[in-house]
Parts: sequence; C-alpha cells; structure tokens
Amino acid sequence: MILAFDTYYFDNKAKTVCLEFENWNENKNFKVHTEIIDNVSEYIPGEFYKRELPCIISLLNQIDLENIEAIIVDGFVYLDDDKKYGLGGYLYEKMHKQIPIIGVAKTNFASLEKDKKALLRGDSAKPLYVTSIGMDLKEAFQKVESMAGEFRMPTLLKELDRLTKEL
Repeated sequence: MILAFDTYYFDNKAKTVCLEFENWNENKNFKVHTEIIDNVSEYIPGEFYKRELPCIISLLNQIDLENIEAIIVDGFVYLDDDKKYGLGGYLYEKMHKQIPIIGVAKTNFASLEKDKKALLRGDSAKPLYVTSIGMDLKEAFQKVESMAGEFRMPTLLKELDRLTKEL
C-alpha cells in the first residue's frame, strides 16, 4: 500500500487528505481519508513541518499502517546538503524510521543540491523535485516517474491536490 498526503489551509483550519493506493501506476483505484483540524499553527518560514506534521500524524492515526510501502508528502525530506530535516524527514522520525518517505515538491529549494532529483514529466519544462529517506533516491525517483498521468503532476497527486481544496 502507498499513502500520499496533502494539506490545505483555510480560516485557521487545515484539511488533510490521504490517498491510499496499491500500485505506483494507479490512476483511479484509491481510497480517500480526510480530516479537518481547527486552530492550526501559523506558518513559520523554514519550519513548515511544525504546521503540517501534526495534521498528517492525526490522519495517520486513523489508518491501518500494516503493509505500507511508502508515504508521499508534498514537500521535501531534506532542506539542505547537511540533511537538515524538512517535512519528510520529521515524518520519517515519527514513523520510527519504519516507513520510507518520498517528498515530491513543485518548487525548488536552492539550499538542497545533493539529495534531490529533478523529474520532468509529460511536456512540462518545469520539473518536480523528488527527495527520499528510508529508500534510495534513485528508486524513489523511478517510482514517482512511473506514476500514471501524461502531465507534470501524476494523476493521483493532482487528484489529491484537488480534494484538499474541495470544501
């Protein structure tokens, strides 16, 4: 099983959605988990994880974590080449380093050069940035690359983004 998470913030609330699916190239067979939390923390530059991690953990607590191959997050595992944790790294720690985390980010993080791979999908000239922990970066890159969809964003990650904003 693969889990993919995203969170949308509105009116001092956070809507977190998780898509649960079995195959990397899946495009329609998935289960949706969702939760809205009140009184979320303010965004602090460089400390995004403090805002989003509690939302992900809260929803994860409602999901059976048996046989989870990997968790995908919207963001980075590392923030710099010294392996300072981003959202994905902190989530990996919270999972007791048992479940690999793959970060898929839409925008580059310049202070990280070594532990990321730029992925061009479809006809897009703008890459996605893949990072990972608990799984070799090359393997994580190949798994994201194999995800269904002809455009920049894999079909399920695009659907995940859409579902978070659906209020």
